[in-house]
Amino acid sequence: MNKPVIGISGSEVAITGGPFFGEPRTYVNAAYVDSVYQNGGIPLVIPFTKGTSEMAREQLQAVDALILSGGHDVDPHLYGEEQDPKSGATWPDRDKFDIALLKAAEAAGKPVLGICRGAQIINVAHGGSMWQDGSLRGKYTLKHMQGTRPDVGSHKVTLREGTRLAQIFGQTELLTNSFHHQMIKDVAPDLVLAGWASDEVPEALESRDGKVIAVQWHPEEMHANPAPESWIMNKIFKYLIDQAQAR
Repeated sequence: MNKPVIGISGSEVAITGGPFFGEPRTYVNAAYVDSVYQNGGIPLVIPFTKGTSEMAREQLQAVDALILSGGHDVDPHLYGEEQDPKSGATWPDRDKFDIALLKAAEAAGKPVLGICRGAQIINVAHGGSMWQDGSLRGKYTLKHMQGTRPDVGSHKVTLREGTRLAQIFGQTELLTNSFHHQMIKDVAPDLVLAGWASDEVPEALESRDGKVIAVQWHPEEMHANPAPESWIMNKIFKYLIDQAQAR
């Protein structure tokens, strides 16, 4: 059987030197690509396109599953709020692009994995909301922007028993890395809260049919670390690729 093609939503970064100074460059961190390749899929970066949802649908035709990657803060206007001074840089055009990719994937029945910002996009696109900064929660909040290397975990996540994510990992407690200052507030009504940190911050969501999985941490950064608590992150990519293969 042919290996499934896994699309990874791309971002942009400005070139900082040379004759193309200031020109935007499409990219994803190499860990996304490697985590797909090492688990049996064919990685394909989907470049950001400022266009219509029709373009997103056409781009999705080239892949069997979708990974929504990390990046900018989600525009608070998408969940009915004005921007707080503690909110970070936003990129509304990419929000529209990622949401169009998500909707196209869901309409086609293709599996989706949202990572960090990607998880937040999934929640907001389905009608959920965000804390624009962890300090706005008004209660004790763990350090969710770790200072250690990205391939090691910094706080625990409890997975709800019986959820697809608990089945994927075969356990209900994970040590995860953490690189976010915005946090999921209200979980979208048609999604399941599948995991949370000890401070009750939502860390994992999933659709009821298991075709859409969303995690706030970065499993792609941990997957190559041979330590068992990091290596286990390969299971989420294997699940996505197996689901794509089974279509």
